[in-house]
Parts: sequence; structure tokens; C-alpha cells
Amino acid sequence: MAGLWAGAASLVAAGRRGGRLRQQLMRSAALWTLQHVPHYSRQHLMVSCSLSSVGYDPNEKTFDKILVANRGEIACRVIKTCKRMGIKTVAIHSDVDASSVHVKMADEAVCVGPAPTGQSYLNMEAIMEAIRKTGAQAVHPGYGFLSENKEFARCLDADEAVRIAREIGYPVMIKASAGGGGKGMRIAWDNEETRDGFRFSSQEAASSFGDDRLLIEKFIDNPRHIEIQVLGDKHGNALWLNERECSIQRRNQKVVEEAPSIFLDAETRRAMGEQAVALAKAVKYSSAGTVEFLVDSKKNFYFLEMNTRLQVEHPVTECITGLDLVQEMIRVAKGYPLRHKQADIPINGWAVECRVYAEDPYKSFGLPSIGRLSQYQEPTHLPGVRVDSGIQPGSDISIYYDPMISKLITYGSDRTEALKRMEDALDNYVIRGVTHNIALLREVIINSRFVKGDISTKFLSDVYPDGFKGHFAPLGLPICFPSVQLSEALFIGHVLTETERNQLLAIASSLFVASQLRAQHFQEPSRVPIIKQDVVNWELSVKLHDEVHTVVASNSGSTFSVEVDGLKLNVTSTWNLASSLLSVNVDGTQRTVQCLSREAGGNMSIQFLGTVYKVHILTKLAAELNKFMLEKVAEDTSSILRSPMPGVVVAVSVKPGDVVAEGQEICVIEAMKMQNSMTAGKTGKVKSMHCKAGDTVGEGDLLVELE
Repeated sequence: MAGLWAGAASLVAAGRRGGRLRQQLMRSAALWTLQHVPHYSRQHLMVSCSLSSVGYDPNEKTFDKILVANRGEIACRVIKTCKRMGIKTVAIHSDVDASSVHVKMADEAVCVGPAPTGQSYLNMEAIMEAIRKTGAQAVHPGYGFLSENKEFARCLDADEAVRIAREIGYPVMIKASAGGGGKGMRIAWDNEETRDGFRFSSQEAASSFGDDRLLIEKFIDNPRHIEIQVLGDKHGNALWLNERECSIQRRNQKVVEEAPSIFLDAETRRAMGEQAVALAKAVKYSSAGTVEFLVDSKKNFYFLEMNTRLQVEHPVTECITGLDLVQEMIRVAKGYPLRHKQADIPINGWAVECRVYAEDPYKSFGLPSIGRLSQYQEPTHLPGVRVDSGIQPGSDISIYYDPMISKLITYGSDRTEALKRMEDALDNYVIRGVTHNIALLREVIINSRFVKGDISTKFLSDVYPDGFKGHFAPLGLPICFPSVQLSEALFIGHVLTETERNQLLAIASSLFVASQLRAQHFQEPSRVPIIKQDVVNWELSVKLHDEVHTVVASNSGSTFSVEVDGLKLNVTSTWNLASSLLSVNVDGTQRTVQCLSREAGGNMSIQFLGTVYKVHILTKLAAELNKFMLEKVAEDTSSILRSPMPGVVVAVSVKPGDVVAEGQEICVIEAMKMQNSMTAGKTGKVKSMHCKAGDTVGEGDLLVELE
């Protein structure tokens, strides 16, 4: 019992006798069965996780049917292992997820309610009815949602939170006790920030996990975040499966993880592993769990917390150990002992994971983006690439759930190879229909500090103190979001070297000419060609970053000779303009680019080195005539506030006639379980409000006008 209540893991097995499992489901567990449930169980509610690289033994009987109480990529991940083990699966889903990939993968599916998580994926009664209806013997909650839910306890108020914070000493971390993924977490440096942090963290915690309890702890500035994967069984055995480096974070949520850590030596690794195992054994832990530490520059490590579930970043551990953690969770839930000794656990190679999100990385390192995936192509054709996802072309990214698209994992014989494969994988990842964070991910993994291993949890804020910025691009932003300054233009994305800039201009010019040449070939020969057939040299005017370049291009078969501001380059490709990906060779340098759009007016969007660049290309004559065209006057945004993201308005703090100061809260918008305070960009009187609590707003929607 100690293992169940103090440090359980993540899969639940269900019985068939009456009663409720509500309170038990609200407890922490990684693999639940129905053994220890007093009111509901002939089968078992057990906690499980184990470790296995020796494949799937068909003679090793576990469960006949498992219900997966989650959605998205982690539900798909669990179902894949269950299928390989010959276990039937049951998916649960909300009404908006009825056509999701995890629903299609499962053998059975049950709708547990409407889109809001509290009415579906956190709906205990509906989930229990699904267990009874399908006869599932076990429930795997994955991570998030039910995976760390506990019974509700006495809630603190803001005054008590301030008192505790002052006792601990500022700065403090306020976080959801049942949380994860950066949700329900705030750093407070004074009493006022503690009150605000208490309000936002408790609301986010209740929305994301069905539990608004909070922890307040001392915040340690600028450490590394390194965690140890542990496995325990019900026979007193426990192992540590090496470490994961998780220091690259934004808003306390991990973005890039890797295993092993470039920072740890063998002695420190062993010391951390042994202490993690000692903790697991002390609470009789019997499943996959993660013991998290903060590590300082002298390799002193400090216990942070233990997550009693499967972690988002578990694939990097699987890559370097060869073990299937989900399989072992199922084995241990059934009561089997671990099959390995500590000496058997290897570190083979290096693995890196990037969390690919439907987010705009140029807004506070990532504000949610919603939409439908019009095109989606994973880079699994490349060597050493694994993608854990739960979506497909046509899938919707909605405001109701976490914006993760996938986990992109690359594996290599060493860190250099793993990072190079990640770079190539990001270039070959096709995601259309939503804004994504690939530009940020690519910049992180090629950053010189990251490559050297000089990282901490403050890496992003240190490297990008003014936000993720780089090249000049027009951006009409409203007043005012935290870390987004009022500006008509920002520098965003990859900073091009002169060589890279010339390569981009040459590729864009070649694409332009290739499209013009294709337009000459009509099946109906009587049509009048729009371009003269005898053009040998194309004189072009190419605008990039508000700079105009003179380009002359000519072609010979699949190779273009391009002169950019007097510099000659040879560009070769298949020039398949219908392809999502285009492999291009520029003077011996191989590049993978994506042409996202081409317009008749000369505007072209090209994804190059992870960043989307806007290029305007005209023929020399068209450029001369274009000078006489009127330009659209930009909107005056100094007195209005527009929503920087899609979401739901959860609170409005002002009304018409109120005088607001610069930085004062106007309203709060919840987007994908994160609450964001919208503030005034200047002092003024509120002229009119265009939203109220409960309204759903889109990106760019008008929220308030000032006089």
C-alpha cells in the first residue's frame, strides 16, 4: 500500500464488482489496477512500471484489455506498446476528439464528455462508466490529466500564501501540487507577485489537473534541471536508468531534453541514481517514476520532486537504454519482477528530444496557435529519427488542450551526431495550417552555448533577453503582452550570415524563375504565353529585410546560375514546385527548404534554416512600375488592445470610463490551460470594452479601446 499512496506510477486495473473508484483515481498512480480498491475490485488496482529491452514474451500473460485515460501522442504511445504485447485497448475521448488518431488506433473508444477537460478527461464518473462498460482490466493515464491527481485538500488563500512565501524567503516558486508541463507554475519575487501567482496558479491547476492545491518552495536561480529515471517492482527491486538533461525551458516547461547529460561525470551520475533509488525503495515504489534534481555549477545536486508517472521526455531514456518503459509498467502492474540488474543498464549513444508545439515562438517564447493541419509530414524517412505524435493531416489544434504537436527525437552514436540529425529532422518537418516553434528549436540546438553544454534553466532568457528575435520582419503587434513590446517591427528568427543570405536570395530567385518557366507550358497551345520564350537572363529585384538586391538568373536544365549583387552562385534542384520539401544544392552546400507560398504579386514565403522568410521578387520592369503603387497605411494600435492568441476570456478587470495606467491588467485570457494577463500599453481612459468573461476570442480580436 505504501507504494500506491506515497509514490505510485501510472496504469490502473479495473474489476467488475460495484462501487466507486473516484477517490482512488484522484490519487497518484502511474499504472492502476484494482487490487487495493476497497469498493471496486476482484482484479487489482496495482501500480506498475518496469524495465525491458528483451522484447515481448507471448507466454508472459499480463492484461487482456487496458483503457488509456489520455489523448494525443501519449495515448498513441501507450496503445502502440499494448498492440505489440497483444493487449486490446480502449480509448476515451471528448466529443471534439472523436476523429483523433488515438481513437482510431484503439480497439474500442468511449466518449466521456464535451471538450472542456473537467467534463471529459477529468470526468471521473464517465471514465469509471467506460471501465465498467468495456470490461477493461487496467487503466493507463499517461501523463497530465489523471496521472498525478490526488484528493482535494484544504485550500490556502492568498494571504496565507504570502505568509508562507515570506517565511521561506523570496524568490519562491508557486506550483500545482498535481501539476506538470509548466502549468500552474509562477515565480514570485515579492508579496504582490505571490498574490498574482497564487491566483493564476490555482486556476490553471484546477483547469488542467482537477486539483487546485499548490506548493510553495524556495526558487533556486540559474541551476541545471537534471532528472533520474527510476523503475521499481513489487518485489523490493528498484533501478535507475541514467539521467535526462532538461534545462532548456520556457515558462518552467521543458522544451529540449537529452540523455545523457553532457555535464555529469560517472561519479555524480551514480550518486544521483543511488539516492533516487533509495527514495523509491523507501516508499516501496513500484512503477516508472522520475526523481528530479536541481544541480549547481559545482555538481552539487538538490532534490526537487518525484513524478510518479511516465514523463513526456521518456523516449530519450528508451533510446540510450533500449528499453520500452510502457511495456515494463504493464509487466510490473501484473506483478512480474524486473528482469534486469543495475549493472545491465547501458548508456548507448545519445538522444535529443524537441517538443514541437503549435505556438508562436516570437511571442513570449511561445503563445498558442490554433487551426487545422492542412499539411503534415513527419521526417521519419531520415535515419535515427523517432516521432511520437497523435495527429495526422486534417487534425485540429484547438484551444481546449495542450498545444503539443509531437515529440521529435533523434538518436546518434554521440551528441554531435544526434544534434546534426535533429537539425536535419527539423528542416524536413512539414507542418502547415498552424504556427509552430521549429524556428526556436533549431536555433537552440545550433547555439554555440548549447553545443558546448553551457546551459541552465535560464538559457532562453540569457540568450534572448528581449525575446526570441533575429532578422528584421514587419509585425503589427497590439498593446501589450508580457515580454512583447509595442513596435511596428521586430527582429525575429535566425540571424543570417552573408553567405546564408546570398543562398536564400539565390534559392528564392531560382524558385521564381522556375515557376515562371512552368507557366509557359500549357496543354492548350493556342493560349498566349505570358512570358516571352526567348528570355535568357532574368533581371530581378529581390526584397529581403527591407533591403533590395539586384539579381540576374539564367538556367541550364535543372541548374540555375544566379548572380546576387555581383556574386555568382550555382543552384541545382529537381524544382518540383508541388513538393512540400525541396532539396537544393548551392555551390556544393545542401539545403532543405520549404516554399510555403507564392503569390502573383511577387510575395514568397520560404522556410530556410528553420525560419520563415518573406521575400518579394519582381522583374526589373515590374519593380520600376511598383514604385507608383499605393501602400496600405498601417493601423494605429497605440490606443487599442488586441488578443495576441486564441483563447477564452476568464476575467475582465476594467469597464468603460475607468482610467488605466500603463501595465495595468485589462483582462485575463486562458489559452490551452495557461492563463495570461493582458495589460495596457499606455495610460488612458477606457473608451469601450469588446469582450466579457466567458467569451472565446481569436488571435487579433479587439479587446479594448482607449480614448
